[in-house]
Amino acid sequence: MAKRTPKETLHRVMRTARLNGWSIALFAGFCALISLAFGDLVGAGIGLVVTAGGVVEIRGLRRLRRYDADGGMTLLIRAQLIVLGIIWVYSLGQLAGFDPQLALGNMTPDMKAMLDQIGVGETELLRLVRLSFYTLYASVLFATLLYQGGLALYYRNRRAAVREALTAPPPIAPRLPTVGEDVMDN
Repeated sequence: MAKRTPKETLHRVMRTARLNGWSIALFAGFCALISLAFGDLVGAGIGLVVTAGGVVEIRGLRRLRRYDADGGMTLLIRAQLIVLGIIWVYSLGQLAGFDPQLALGNMTPDMKAMLDQIGVGETELLRLVRLSFYTLYASVLFATLLYQGGLALYYRNRRAAVREALTAPPPIAPRLPTVGEDVMDN
């Protein structure tokens, strides 16, 4: 694969930041509103902080468009770390606060009857709930580390190329012949 020019790298970084920033901001904002509608203030707060991470990435993109390479790239990296950090704090908090009895306490009598009918005891159910719970949050931690952490490294590793693209003097266009001049006269 051919090495990209700094200008190509800049365009790729800007395209990635635009797509990722707007996707995060809109999706997390929507999730925050849904959480608020259901009265989940913690979920709404988490959604708002993740939305702020998307907004920081959009601000970084705007700085790049104003030829501020260092400020723009710093915000792009910071946005990934904000999203990564808040998702990790939430997920680790969920893992630390897992209460298997609460899961059983939320079962309706009909659910208990159905589980008894298919032969699933309370001990086996608790084991399945615990396994599902830990698998879910471990997957969220791993996926977030890969995606947000990887994107932070992607932006960090392209900082020099973006700076070069934004500070390089524009190429000098060849002088075109004026009316009455022949191309061969130059």
